[in-house]
Amino acid sequence: MLTTCTYATLNNMRRFVVYGSLLLLFTLGLLGSENKLTRIISPQGAIDPTTVRETYNPSLTEGTFDNKPVSIPSYIASNPYRKVLGATTAKKRIEVDLSRQRLYAYEDDHLVYDFTVSTGKWGRTPTGTFHIWTKIKYALMTGGSSAIGTYYYLPNVPHTMYFYNEDHSQSIGYGLHAAYWHNNFGHPMSHGCINMRLEDAEQLYYWAEPELKDGNNIRATPDNPGTELTIYGEAPSE
Repeated sequence: MLTTCTYATLNNMRRFVVYGSLLLLFTLGLLGSENKLTRIISPQGAIDPTTVRETYNPSLTEGTFDNKPVSIPSYIASNPYRKVLGATTAKKRIEVDLSRQRLYAYEDDHLVYDFTVSTGKWGRTPTGTFHIWTKIKYALMTGGSSAIGTYYYLPNVPHTMYFYNEDHSQSIGYGLHAAYWHNNFGHPMSHGCINMRLEDAEQLYYWAEPELKDGNNIRATPDNPGTELTIYGEAPSE
């Protein structure tokens, strides 16, 4: 005969199984949808589109990537690789193939640039069609999680171009930008942004729209819109 205590124990076990199963299904669902669980516990740093601006501190010599110190190269302030193409009336567009970890830049159907990049690892880079909405010569980027070893604090990030669409707002902070903290291009390394070699990011920065006019930073306007960016494919699981 089962006692009241035994019934209580069985009921508690049933609740544990049910709740445990629901938690497992919820977790698997997150993991199966572009690694959303990792995004939650290791987020990309958000930005405020109304106040985002160039941030450069020449006194800083070190940042943090994946909880480890990284040196900031002194030469990023000197524009050593700058190369600006001549003016063109051709339509400019950028494509990023996540499966190949490559970026292609076109003027009409003419391929202008073909670069190796690093896209999202901790948070997947979104797919779809986007537009560049602002260009910032130097940016401060911070996010991740120190608890799981993915915290980053990266000052003086050169040649940042933030992009967005109706499904991914400007405040999320997805961008194309240079990366001085790793040299593992061709493999996913970011929290969602598109990392580029210093020289590649600089060339793209001065080529892409909106046109800089006479400055180093600019926001897109109806009269000076940002270049279209199409991201497709699926990044390798590494």
